[in-house]
Amino acid sequence: MNITPEDRRRLEAIVSDRSAPQKHVWRAKIILATADGCGTAEIMRRSGKSKPVVWRWQARFMAEGVEGLARDKTRKPGKPPLPPDTVQRVVDLALGPPPGEATHWTGRMLAKAAGVSLRSVQRILAAHQLAPHRIWTFKLSNDPKFAEKLKNIVGLYGRSPPPMPLSSRSTRRAKSRRSTAPSQACR
Repeated sequence: MNITPEDRRRLEAIVSDRSAPQKHVWRAKIILATADGCGTAEIMRRSGKSKPVVWRWQARFMAEGVEGLARDKTRKPGKPPLPPDTVQRVVDLALGPPPGEATHWTGRMLAKAAGVSLRSVQRILAAHQLAPHRIWTFKLSNDPKFAEKLKNIVGLYGRSPPPMPLSSRSTRRAKSRRSTAPSQACR
């Protein structure tokens, strides 16, 4: 690879600049070593970078020059958002009844049913303020004697026992215990 004296001067300026980003420095060192006639293995040893990385920056320099080393290729940040129909499918599943004998939807069940990742399901549920694992409904039992048992339970707790009359003797004991107990101030 042949580089012009101007390019060599600019690359050496990048290498000697103490405030230059390190990724620019090692990229410039790769090109300078290539121009000095070093082989790929020697450049890898000097820079500590892999063979594909060395080849990538050599190709970038040959295509774009020094400016190509100073910037990274632009790419879209992160993954593209899920399509609205997929989001709606997850929401509809979460609001509907769970499959089979399950009592509620779990994140993994929703992810499998909708064909998306667990993390995607968690983001969708959080965005829509849904918590399908929190059930606020009353489920009736399939027990044939359920109605009878329910009446017995409600009958026990629904009626309070009649008030018990207090004898004067029991109230005197309670008063005397209170008066003889040490007060909080004395402790």
